Amino acid sequence: MTGLDCPAEARAFPGWRGWVLQVLALLCLVGCAAPVAPPDVRDSATELVRHGRFALKAEEFGRAPEAVQGGFDWHDTGAVLILDLTNPFGSVLARVQVSLEGSVLTRANGEVIRAATPDALLQRVLGQNMPVQGLRDWLRSQRVPGPAMTVQDRDEQGRIVVFEQGGWTVRLSRFDALGPKMLVMTRQEGSKNISLRLVVDAP
Repeated sequence: MTGLDCPAEARAFPGWRGWVLQVLALLCLVGCAAPVAPPDVRDSATELVRHGRFALKAEEFGRAPEAVQGGFDWHDTGAVLILDLTNPFGSVLARVQVSLEGSVLTRANGEVIRAATPDALLQRVLGQNMPVQGLRDWLRSQRVPGPAMTVQDRDEQGRIVVFEQGGWTVRLSRFDALGPKMLVMTRQEGSKNISLRLVVDAP
């Protein structure tokens, strides 16, 4: 991946269940709708709020690369996680809300889909494994390895900056007081290489 530039075209391919087409359809549905403010449920001891951009790309031998990008708003109170995915113009594509009651995805057209975990939810909706649950830890500075984490490198402050967990290889950089502002995640699924990049623009 060479950055967060918008691809010239994005075509769905077998195995992704029309994921890119679903995203493009959502773009058409939302039009110029403004993002909806998340509920004000906060715990200052555990809260993490991050805003930025994401770029997801998949490459498979013999096929043209597939890519999609947009923005994200992350509000994690510890008890409740709310993740808004937006198009490049700032309109909300979908909202994922995670709590003890489970995970709920609300599309721009009002459709609601539920699942036990956020990863299962996005697997069901997008046909692709997205590490939402892992990101609850990865977006914060870590010095102690998490469950099933293989640490590959640390920085001078002792923070974990390269590791493998849950099938993803993760590289963290550009730290501020809250955590990394650059996350690069890669995953191998058969002959398919998947890369997800998050860039935090503001706390």
